[in-house]
Amino acid sequence: MRRFYQKIDLRSRGEMTSYLAGHFRYPSMNSWNNSTSYACNLKVDRLGLEHDIVMKLLDMIGIPDFFDPINDLIHEFGSDHNFAWQAGFNGRSGGYLVLYQGALESSGYKSHCIACGQQNYKSVSESGNVCGKCGQPARVDYAKRHMRVVSFPGRGTDDGEDYLDWEICQLKDRVQLVQDFDRLADAIVQEAVYIANNYRLEDETFTVQKTRQVLVPAT
Repeated sequence: MRRFYQKIDLRSRGEMTSYLAGHFRYPSMNSWNNSTSYACNLKVDRLGLEHDIVMKLLDMIGIPDFFDPINDLIHEFGSDHNFAWQAGFNGRSGGYLVLYQGALESSGYKSHCIACGQQNYKSVSESGNVCGKCGQPARVDYAKRHMRVVSFPGRGTDDGEDYLDWEICQLKDRVQLVQDFDRLADAIVQEAVYIANNYRLEDETFTVQKTRQVLVPAT
């Protein structure tokens, strides 16, 4: 199994510079956008996995449930970096994990309904506690400012840098960030292999209820 994380001597400018300059990169949005960032190639057939695992994963990656634990890992990475740094998949088939820039910003919501989850830009003191969506008197104010995560996929990271004029502490911080990103890639691969080894695909039949209009005799 391929490993992305590399141990780097954080006392060595040369080793840190070589690591950053030689790291695989991929467009952060589109190839024509000319913005790239640190990335890892997570295409299933490029990970050095056994053939039967590869075949199982190729079938499983089309199932939405497959990505639930992987998305949890990605969210944890973003949270650990206060969402100033995030990770996401890019590429025609989504096979590349890319390091993105982002931020936390105020959403503007002041209250929400605890019955249905509807959010509101006004506080309870401004418009009362009755929810405009479900009609229940269940609106409450957020205890603290409600924040949302934003991403900036159009921004590249260290595009064209030669790192020669970076301070040693700046190099160290960037190396540790990219190492964390590489650890995330390893964790995603390990989680995918765990799923392939411990789950199987099974067809499920389900009924979807729909509403339609019909003609009925007038009374």
